[in-house]
Amino acid sequence: MRDMPQTGAAMPSLQDPIRPGTSPVTPAQQRRRGLALAAAIVGGWLTLHVWGVFFHAWSGIDWLRAPLLVALQAWLSTGLFIVAHDAIHGSLAPGRPRLNAAIGQLCVGLYAGFRFTRLAASHRLHHEAPGTADDPDFHAPAPRAFAAWLHAFFRRHFGLAEFARVTAVLILYLALGAQALNLIVFWALPALLSALQLFTVGTWLPHRHGDDSFADRHRTRSLRWPWLPSLLGCYHFGYHHEHHLWPHVPWWRLPAVRQR
Repeated sequence: MRDMPQTGAAMPSLQDPIRPGTSPVTPAQQRRRGLALAAAIVGGWLTLHVWGVFFHAWSGIDWLRAPLLVALQAWLSTGLFIVAHDAIHGSLAPGRPRLNAAIGQLCVGLYAGFRFTRLAASHRLHHEAPGTADDPDFHAPAPRAFAAWLHAFFRRHFGLAEFARVTAVLILYLALGAQALNLIVFWALPALLSALQLFTVGTWLPHRHGDDSFADRHRTRSLRWPWLPSLLGCYHFGYHHEHHLWPHVPWWRLPAVRQR
């Protein structure tokens, strides 16, 4: 594949798409910052997850703050997937394929019991033939229909193996004393909201067919969102055309690429 390195592989170049011909970000600098951001996302998710599932006790004021905590956990869940996505492209830790794969597996395992290698293979196909019948993330029978596309997307990526892993963890949590309400509010609901967020901002809006035409063979568009809504929306993954043009650029550099 011409525009995407293999899973966890070192990037062929860190040439800056903002100022072609220069290399202001070294692999070591990108690795340090990417790993620091990944640690913050994973650490934040784990902290809120463990506290919410096992230690949260409901009182009157909790019903007021619970929606904020659910929204935060949903956003952190999306972050898990975005970190794994950078690991697929080798942009999380340039030059460290095993580290990319290990962190990627940790993130998608926490997210929904996924296997990193399977997701990586699927994502490579997405970059090879975006917006076509060969794209596993595209719904060719109805390229505008949100509900039909979401249903196909969910069934394609969340199969029996993932369901079995999540069920096993659920049984373990109940055996350890977790309350059913806590599991619903701090685990199931954020996971579902995150999946909806990733699909809507990272797949459907960029790749759906509309009245406008696509710029090139990547068959995608970028959302014209300011920096903060873009970060909250899907870690800048709405700048999707830039991602397809420069897949070696990590999520936190996409706004600068967008502004070039």
